Amino acid sequence: MYMRSYLFLILLSSGVLAFGQHAEEIRKSIYFGGGSYFVDEVQATDLLNWLDSIPNLLTKYEIHLISHTDPIGGKAYNEWLSEMRSAVVKEILLNHQIPENKITIKDWGLENPVYSNTTRHGMSLNRRVDVILYPIVY
Repeated sequence: MYMRSYLFLILLSSGVLAFGQHAEEIRKSIYFGGGSYFVDEVQATDLLNWLDSIPNLLTKYEIHLISHTDPIGGKAYNEWLSEMRSAVVKEILLNHQIPENKITIKDWGLENPVYSNTTRHGMSLNRRVDVILYPIVY
C-alpha cells in the first residue's frame, strides 16, 4: 500500500496524471492541426521515447488509442478525421514493433469533447489522439 501511494504521489507531482485519470493508467497525447492527421517528427519521436521508457510495456499494459476532433466540418467529416488520426498513430506504433493485437482504438470524432469547443484553445486541445496505457489485470 505504501509503495502504491508513493508511486501515485510521484506521478501526480510529475504531471503525468490528468484530471479524471485512474492512478494505474498512463497517458500521452498527440496533437494535430485543424483538419490534419499529420504527426510531426518531434511528437512521433517523443511518443516512441515515452513508450521505450516504460519497463515491460508489452507484458504489463494494453495500449488504447482514443481520438478526438473539434466540431469544425460536421459529423461525417470528423468521424473520418478521427479514424485517420488514430490510424496514423497506430502506424507509428506498428512501425516501432508494437504488435497489432496490443492496440485498441476508439474514435470519438466530435462527440464527447474533453475541452470546451467554444474557444480556439479548447478546440486545439480536442484535436488529439490519447495514447493510454492500462495495466493488464491477471
